[in-house]
Amino acid sequence: MRQQFLIAPMLVCGLVLSACEKETEEEKVERTYQEVNVIDETNLSEVLLTAADPNEAVTYFQGAASKNPDRIDLQRGLAISLTRAKRTTEAAAAWKKVTQMKGAGNVDKVEYADALVRSGNWSQAKTVLDSVPPTYETFKRYRLEALVADSREDWKRADHFYETAVGLTTRPGGVMNNWGYSKLTRGQYAEAERLFTDAIRQDKSLFTAKNNLVLARTAQGNYSLPVVPMTQVERAMLLNTMGISAVKQGDVATAKNLFREAISTHPQHYDEAVRSLRALEGT
Repeated sequence: MRQQFLIAPMLVCGLVLSACEKETEEEKVERTYQEVNVIDETNLSEVLLTAADPNEAVTYFQGAASKNPDRIDLQRGLAISLTRAKRTTEAAAAWKKVTQMKGAGNVDKVEYADALVRSGNWSQAKTVLDSVPPTYETFKRYRLEALVADSREDWKRADHFYETAVGLTTRPGGVMNNWGYSKLTRGQYAEAERLFTDAIRQDKSLFTAKNNLVLARTAQGNYSLPVVPMTQVERAMLLNTMGISAVKQGDVATAKNLFREAISTHPQHYDEAVRSLRALEGT
């Protein structure tokens, strides 16, 4: 009897231990699945942030972030996706949320400032940039500082930040174009022309810089096309821009000739130049 009495508890303990071992094994399996899911999710997030349609990425990250509101990587993914989708107001709100989360850094503040600039909230963008320590020196930070200084017509600071930004990137064409446009708005046409030319030298595909270059030259009374790489369509568009500038400066005869040349240069029907020419001939 005593032996039977002892055997029963031992069997119970054996069953409990067996159950514990089984439970532990299930937990291990579950952990393994969770690890696999995290890896898959990471790969998916990377794909969505680069190759996917921005609005599809927004939908994914909205769902993932709502289920895991404390995960900064998902909130950051949502903010990036909204920026890519050009949903600027939503992007600014998303980046603001990211900057308030545990684990946020200076890079997130700069992205928040970028979203604010894109949405036209210049004063708030300045406040956010002012909160970034001066030791955090990146191309994007200084490009934004330059744009904000421009918006406040603080030309000295703008020039300083543009120059600093140019030195922090291997592809300065875009920021040179911004700097040139800043000079153009100030009426410093020769300086603007130089910067636009430098921008095109850095990036031959920058049509905006080519168009701005034409504006800087026509503002100085120069209606000849600049010697820069251009396609036939671009050539026609630049001639049209020069025609519009000539009209604004009251030189109607020159404008008519430029519109005619733009129409004959364009490989297809150039409706915009045709309308402008008809309007001038009608008056």
